[in-house]
Amino acid sequence: MYKFNLENIKNTYQEFFKKNSQDLLTVSAPGRINLIGEHTDYNGGFVLPIAIDRNIYMAGAKRNDRIIRVYSIDYDQNVQFNLDSIQFNKEKMWVNYIGGVLKYLLEIKADINGADIVFGGDIPEGAGLSSSAALEVATVYFFNTLFDMQISHIEMIKLCQKAENKFVGVNCGIMDQFVSMLGKKGHALFLDCKNLSYKNIPLKLEEFNVVVCNTNVKRELASSEYNKRRATCEGAVSRLKGFLPQIETLRDVSMEEFEKYKGLLDEIAQKRCKHVLYENRRVLDAISALGRNDILEFGRLMNESHESLKKDYEVSCLELDTMVDIARSINGVIGARMTGGGFGGCTVNIVKKDAVDEFSRVVSKEYQKKTGIKSQIYICNPENGARKIS
Repeated sequence: MYKFNLENIKNTYQEFFKKNSQDLLTVSAPGRINLIGEHTDYNGGFVLPIAIDRNIYMAGAKRNDRIIRVYSIDYDQNVQFNLDSIQFNKEKMWVNYIGGVLKYLLEIKADINGADIVFGGDIPEGAGLSSSAALEVATVYFFNTLFDMQISHIEMIKLCQKAENKFVGVNCGIMDQFVSMLGKKGHALFLDCKNLSYKNIPLKLEEFNVVVCNTNVKRELASSEYNKRRATCEGAVSRLKGFLPQIETLRDVSMEEFEKYKGLLDEIAQKRCKHVLYENRRVLDAISALGRNDILEFGRLMNESHESLKKDYEVSCLELDTMVDIARSINGVIGARMTGGGFGGCTVNIVKKDAVDEFSRVVSKEYQKKTGIKSQIYICNPENGARKIS
């Protein structure tokens, strides 16, 4: 995993491309942890993520032709392609996040040319911390800055989501790209995914830390099951629309309407919808709890969220549940839940600062004992979104 240093990335560029690195543009875009509000974003709902202090770093310079040359530090792989013939790359999946962004930049008639680029990052891949969204955001931010296009943040965010939906083929919502672009240090980002209004919420954790635990279970099921969950929710909306013609997404269905008409849905659809509707309420309740500095209530809502994801949305797995159960048994832990798409990846925990060492020791030991898998544990601080590095 790449550890960023401005001189190192310049040296890598110089060594690989055999070119002067004096005038490199360098940008970064962070990964994210979602504190609460899981699988609500593509249902037009509410989310409360933070951008974290782990990033994708991208550096490069213009070319005088239409060629894009990219070197991935983490994979030690390079790819070259022409802007006028961007094709999906089945061999090196990482390049599709870059290629997809460039394809849709060209579709909006962006005035870009070729470039030589190096990138690397310290976001664990496959952990559910949105390394893919960070790569997309780093790419669009890099080209927008390099060619001085002055595309708005919101348009760049939408373009990144489109690249992942249409080019990569993952039907994700907009949360990951949004917080990677617009996160704020010391704050969580409350996003209404229906109208894209957002507000930075002060995260006054004081005696607590946000601690992330990586199960080190790769999420092989995540893409297919994710798309399946989304299709189920969209199908439920189509069914309910016959009786509630005003609705566009599950977000538009009230609790009372759901209770009245849920019998129209099969058992699986009922469970999926129940999670989304109650999770939206939990996000709003969590923001209220933060506003009155009630961290204990915030933790309780996180715990409730995990149970819903486990039983109703069914996107957890044995390893995630094991890690959450271990965390909850430790003094000083007030909330623990899976975060991200599910079927592996990470848990997010609110832990008293003076209990973090004991938490790390117990989770590492007990999780390996119960699963045979080593975990990684890191404290994550709320950081700023995409930025240029001087």
